[in-house]
Amino acid sequence: MAPTSGRGGPAARPYPVIRPMLAVIGALPPESEEAAWGFEAKWDGARCVVNSAGDGTVQLVTRAGNDATAAYPELGPLGAQLRGRPTVLDGEVVVLDAAGRPDFGLLQRRMGVVNPRRSARLAMEIPVQLVLFDVMYLGGPLLEAPYHERRAVLSGLGLAGPNWSVPGYVAGHGRQAWEAAGRGGLEGVMAKRLTSPYLPGVRSDDWVKTKYLETLDIVIGGWTEGRGALRGLPGSVLAGVVEPAGLRFVGAVGSGLSDQERRELAGYFGVIGTDRSPFSNPVDLAGVHWAEPRLVAEIAFTGWTATGRIRHPVWHRLRPDLTRLD
Repeated sequence: MAPTSGRGGPAARPYPVIRPMLAVIGALPPESEEAAWGFEAKWDGARCVVNSAGDGTVQLVTRAGNDATAAYPELGPLGAQLRGRPTVLDGEVVVLDAAGRPDFGLLQRRMGVVNPRRSARLAMEIPVQLVLFDVMYLGGPLLEAPYHERRAVLSGLGLAGPNWSVPGYVAGHGRQAWEAAGRGGLEGVMAKRLTSPYLPGVRSDDWVKTKYLETLDIVIGGWTEGRGALRGLPGSVLAGVVEPAGLRFVGAVGSGLSDQERRELAGYFGVIGTDRSPFSNPVDLAGVHWAEPRLVAEIAFTGWTATGRIRHPVWHRLRPDLTRLD
């Protein structure tokens, strides 16, 4: 039974609902400006907002706003370290491989699991790590506090456990942070302006994400059938990007898809297939099959053509933690 207030209705949350702040993709700040920025490692995982009422429990919320608490039972004990004050934290859930590097493929096996027995078993087989990097509420709002002050508050909480940590950041020295991230096999670097407030749900150029590969989150709007041994399976998927005018087709992506991923996509397309194109512009390909634009994927590519198409796209992964509106 849900807790109730003295008037018989649901009890009010002791903390606000805060959507995660988002970064733009770009280059590192110029060396002449590095002193105004803090630099963190970019972790290849799934964004996670941690809510705690201060009663020893936590609620884990994905970037899309879904409750993921049941999927990661090994993070529940974090609540004991947050006891006493309502708290809202920002972080990234990752799974580390044998070399200590984030492995998104392993993390996908943990996402969306709600069966308690299965979650408990997977927590033993594929434990996650929660990397914490911001605090937005601690007995009161911290959204207007500058990044460097929020970071000091977060460090002062002393949060450390077998499945969570607060990695440090460096002020200035962006090039050194970039080189260190590369040596560690990480995805890249996050540059955050030291004076920046926390802007819930806003993609702000106060936070800049720099990756080793140019990547793009695309919305899948259809597919073309493969040939030969791939007959009946997707040979490529139709990629779109969300713009004010709608979903714009930017190209087809087939390179990099494994047979297992093709079978997985075929299963999805059997459910979300449609007779109408979801794209706002024409698709100049033959033999296309349309799909409702529900699936988001990440691709790598070498740039854009003069006509707005992706050049040399390579499939990276599905992103079940994102929606087309993210």
